[in-house]
Amino acid sequence: MQGLYQAAGWILVTLGALSVFSGVVAFFPVFSYKLWFTGWSVWIACPIWNGALGPLETFFLKNQANLLTTDGSVFIHGSFMAVTAGVLLLLAHKDWTQRYLWEASFTFVILNLMGCPLHFAVALESALLGPYCFYSLSGVAGTGYLGYAVAFPFPYAKFPSVCVDPPHYEEYHLILQAFDLCLSFAMLCASLTVFLKLCVRLIWNGHIHGQKNEQ
Repeated sequence: MQGLYQAAGWILVTLGALSVFSGVVAFFPVFSYKLWFTGWSVWIACPIWNGALGPLETFFLKNQANLLTTDGSVFIHGSFMAVTAGVLLLLAHKDWTQRYLWEASFTFVILNLMGCPLHFAVALESALLGPYCFYSLSGVAGTGYLGYAVAFPFPYAKFPSVCVDPPHYEEYHLILQAFDLCLSFAMLCASLTVFLKLCVRLIWNGHIHGQKNEQ
């Protein structure tokens, strides 16, 4: 039983780290520095925001709220829930009887369960909408989301080279969003497993922390 929590902790930490990497890469379309082509899908859906609540949340809310604007609304999910849940599970596994570690782990697992479906839904919408770029199609050029300019959902196979600047943004965007979808689903499964195990322990024992005779 203890091995399950340790494995789940490492899985969440690993997936969270991959999420941070994916989120950082998403801010540089096709590895360029043209951040003005970064649309709402990156600011919201990128899993860099789907991590752990921490001291930086207040900073992000204060300093980026005026930047992350989507259709007149401002949204930010500035937390690292998956990483924090994983670290807390590893610490709780190490100090098996520490009640506060298990309660904190349970809290962040629940938060991660709430964040993963939202992240998955927005990433899916972003994949269907297509990238935000300077496009050229049949003599018509402009800057915007390809899902609005061409067709929704955007047919990637039919229009593989619509984005002129940055070039090849369609493939980059689709691969990144598919990666984000897989990460979200994997984090959801890991968090759900831990959540169910802790719920069973709570029902049977009346608490979620371990006991000395379970060592």
